[in-house]
Amino acid sequence: MFTENANKIFNRVIADYHLYDDVDHKFENPYEAGSLDALLYEKNLVDTVQWHLEDIIRDPNIDPVDALAIKRRIDSSNQVRTDMVEYIDSYFLDKYKDIEVAADARINTETPAWAIDRLSILALKIYHMRQEVEREDVEQAHKDACQKKLDVLLSQQVDLSTAIEELLEDIEAGRKYMKTYKQMKMYNDPSLNPVLYGNKQ
Repeated sequence: MFTENANKIFNRVIADYHLYDDVDHKFENPYEAGSLDALLYEKNLVDTVQWHLEDIIRDPNIDPVDALAIKRRIDSSNQVRTDMVEYIDSYFLDKYKDIEVAADARINTETPAWAIDRLSILALKIYHMRQEVEREDVEQAHKDACQKKLDVLLSQQVDLSTAIEELLEDIEAGRKYMKTYKQMKMYNDPSLNPVLYGNKQ
């Protein structure tokens, strides 16, 4: 199953990252360049690094100059994340390009890759919630509360994985069709963000 493999790759990325726990470490993608597995690894790596950048920037004692630099790095990372989603969707568009779409085929609310994006983030939530459950320096009440949250996240992972599998099956059978849109990240575009274009006046 596609999602079983995707979740394994996401878990591998998260484990690889935590060997170093360093947002500046240069990781080597272990999968064949240009393959879907390589795209999935890179996608979750972007998500994982950004997750930890957001942890850093939440430090109430962070130096404002450092915070601004990290904020701009997060903005850039968001654009890369969006680009990675579009690369993954391009893979599926090519894979299903010769499918005969049924006359009554319906469009989904999101493309496969945007659903996979949510699955990637979910893997991070599960990893970090499990860490909270396994902590030894907290009260049992904290661990119990986190276990309940972890159970919900794991259930959500099963449901989302099932939904993605069903979406891919529907596209392959022509019951649904893909339509992609170039995502517009307005805050990064000097011509669309009023703060940025206002500075030019």
